[in-house]
Formats: sequence, C-alpha cells, structure tokens
Amino acid sequence: MSEFSTFYAFNPATNEPLEGAFSTTTNAELETVVQQAVTAFDNYRKKDKNQIADFLEQVGKEIINLGDDLLTRCHLETALPMARLQGERGRTVGQLQLFANFVREGSWVEAKIDTAQPDRSPMPKSDIRQMLVPLGPVAVFGASNFPLAFSVAGGDTASALASGCPVIFKAHPAHPGTSALVAAAFEKAIEICGMPKGTFSMVQGNTNALGGALVSHPSIKAVGFTGSFAGGKALFDLANARPEPIPVFAEMGSTNPLFVLPEILKEKATAIAAGMATSIAQGVGQFCTNPGLAFIQKSDQAEVFSQQLIQNISQTPAGIMLTAGIGKAYRETISITQEIDNVATMATGESSDAANAGVAKVFKASVATYFKTPQLAEENFGPSQVLIEADTKEELLLAAQNLQGHLTATVHGTAADLENYKELLQILELKVGRIVINGYPTGVEVCHAMVHGGPYPATTAPHSTSVGTQAIKRFVRPVCYQDYPAFLLPDALKDENPFGIMRFVDGMYSTASIV
Repeated sequence: MSEFSTFYAFNPATNEPLEGAFSTTTNAELETVVQQAVTAFDNYRKKDKNQIADFLEQVGKEIINLGDDLLTRCHLETALPMARLQGERGRTVGQLQLFANFVREGSWVEAKIDTAQPDRSPMPKSDIRQMLVPLGPVAVFGASNFPLAFSVAGGDTASALASGCPVIFKAHPAHPGTSALVAAAFEKAIEICGMPKGTFSMVQGNTNALGGALVSHPSIKAVGFTGSFAGGKALFDLANARPEPIPVFAEMGSTNPLFVLPEILKEKATAIAAGMATSIAQGVGQFCTNPGLAFIQKSDQAEVFSQQLIQNISQTPAGIMLTAGIGKAYRETISITQEIDNVATMATGESSDAANAGVAKVFKASVATYFKTPQLAEENFGPSQVLIEADTKEELLLAAQNLQGHLTATVHGTAADLENYKELLQILELKVGRIVINGYPTGVEVCHAMVHGGPYPATTAPHSTSVGTQAIKRFVRPVCYQDYPAFLLPDALKDENPFGIMRFVDGMYSTASIV
C-alpha cells in the first residue's frame, strides 16, 4: 500500500484532521465498479421514464432523511455556514426534482419523424426516425466549493442519471465524509426503487492517479468535471489521448467580467459599488461565477464609485477558505499581483489570524496595463477583483474584444447606456455563456433556460451547460431508425405516441399520433 492509501478530511478552520479514515479505491476495486456500471447500463437504459424519475425523487428524499448529520459533517469539512449548507441541500434536492419532472414529461429525447413516401418520384422515401439515447457509464468529478450541489448528487450526476447513464462518482478529497453520507442515500434509493447494482457508484482517493485511471478506462463514455483549469485540461487531454476518445464536459472557472457603463454611474454608483463588494466576497469569493474582473470608464462618477467600493471592501470581514491548498494559492496570487508594475492595491478587507483566512482585495489598473499583463485576466479563486479603468468607449470595447471565454459577463447600464453600447453586448455574446444585465453573476438559478458554460478556457464544451435541464444532452447521442418495424420502435417514436410528448413530425411540432 502507498502512503496515500488512507487519508483524512481536515477542518479548514483549524487545519486539524477530522474523525474517520478513508481508503483510496484500488485499481482492482475500480475495475469491479466499472464492470458493475457496464452491466447496469444494459438494464438501466431500458427503464421506463417514470421509473427513472421516481428514482431521482427517491434520492432526494433519502438526502433529506440524512437530517442534520449531513449538514454537520459538511460544515466541519468545509467551514461553510450552516445556513448556506441548508440552502445548498435544498438546491440539490430541487435539482433532482427538476430532472425527475423533465424526464417524466419526456420530450427531451427530441423525437423526429419523417414518414415514408413510397410513391415519391423519382425515388421513394424511407421512413426515418430519430431520438436521443444514452452514451453509457459516465465518470463525474466532485467540486470543492459546492460539497452538495456540485458533488455526489449534483447536477452532473443528476443529468447523467436522467439520461439513462450509470454514474461512477469520484469524490472530492476535501469532503469525503459528506460524500460518503450522500452515497449511502443513493444506495438506499437504488434498493427501494429496484435499480440495478452499479447504477451509481462512488470511488474515493486523494491522488490524481485514481481520476486518471477512471477517465482512461475504456468502458467510460463521458466525463463531467467542475474545478480548476489545470485539472479540467488534464482530464480533457487524457480523454482525447485514449484509443477511443470521449467527451469531457469540464467547467474550469473564469473571471466573469463585469462592465459598469457611464450613465448608470450617475444614478446608482453607491448601490452598484455595494452590490459588487458583496458579490466579490460572497462565499469568500469561492464561486466559479465570482466577478474577478471589472471594467469602468474614467469620470467624476467613476471616482465616486471607486471610493464607495473601497469603503465597502475595507469593511468586508475575512472568511475561512475551503482548504489549506485553496487558501495558500489565493494568497500567493495576491502577493504576485501586488508586485506587478502599474497595478495599485485599491482596497483591502478586514484582516484575520484564523487559519486559511481569505481577505478581500481589489486592485486597479489601466487598460494599457491590462493588455500588457495577461495574468490580470486569470482567475484567482477567492474574494478578489481587478478593476480596469478605460479612458474611452473604444478602449472599453477593445478590452471586451480581447476577452477569452468566460462563464458569465455582467453589464450595468441604463436603457440609454445599453443602446449606446450595443456593440459591447454583441461582443459578449461570443465570449460567455450567460449575460447578466444590472445584476450580479454569483447566483445561478437551476432552471430550464440556464446556461452555466461558455467558450474555452471556461469550459471544454462551449455548446453545453452544467446547470439546468439542457445538461442532459451532454450524455446522449442521436440514433436514426430507418424503415424499422413498428413493434421494434422505441415508444417515443411509435405512431401512437403513447407518451404524448412533443415530436417533430414531417417538419412540424406536434403531440398528435400519426394516422
């Protein structure tokens, strides 16, 4: 056994190990888990949509049944406040319910039917039908910053299971106890709902080797990941180096640029500064949607805004970061940024002697400095922001044009601002997955229309989302059925339309049966 065969969770508030040793999954154990998932797939993918929906709902019930034990352990492993964890548990269960409803409705399979035209001249037309089908066993990696909503029963798991794919979940080593409790909820739901063994499995470990072995296994057909750019890119490269490359849906964070336009500063400089300070520091800045980069044009009102932001940030308490490693990386990047020429430290939050404290910090630089210093546009995972001052509208637009891919962009402006800066909005459509007007990006609603994704390097799959029901499409592919006997067709494609779902029939959407 290696020195890493057994590991412990640490309380980030004290840096002390918590009770309970966890064993790293061995290669032999991983092989067993994968083979169980392969066997389960043949059964699970044939389950009725109502059975899958019932299963997702049961998982949510079992998570609730864990009670305060789940929240208490999660608090110890993450130092996140209990109120935050209660809300995150609600989001997790609500997300499972959303996918259950989505699956039960059934139209997500995108059934398309082109009926036969045997008398067509000069060539008869075959009967051609298409729908989405699941890929197979999926590997999902847990995130550090959402120990429930982007973890064992999070969106990646929920969407994969909803599609008909078994899930092998790689638990994040920062909260193994929390993960083990939720995995137990899955086991109970599998038993109650009569799902095949291997429909859901979890592996544990605190090394990269286990994750690499999971992604490299030839029976894994897709990967879901939320985390750092380095981690996501490594898995993406590994998956594409396989003899059979597979898709990796990696959400790798971003700095989520925020633009404050001139006219709105005349009306709401104080309010926007207060809202921005709150957004920067929310969750100790440990959100992938944290607005780590902001742009503003110089003016008297911009100076009022800056002074208000300084005041708000200076009164922001320090918080405990999720792990010692995250805290160390945050502070090291802050130190490097402070040494960059022509970058001023604009505001600093309240200090703290606590272990792994994250102190809020805002820097200021010109557009010229920003262009010369690429690291200013890189994410620093924590409560910090770089405020870039532009002299003109043209400078602001040029800065936007030079953005890389991000998850979100936010624009604060009056109606007149938005009309005068339409070019900015058009630029941002090509740079991000979600554009927020007169709000803040740190809240991500779980709903049908949400897009939590964006162009590279924010993600490896700019056409997809990791939040919302459209996430189900990451784990499926279209199959075409040509001149199939009626009795062999999947129910979604049968003439009678037994599910009553919306289908695209001969170029028109309809729920009617085919006469």
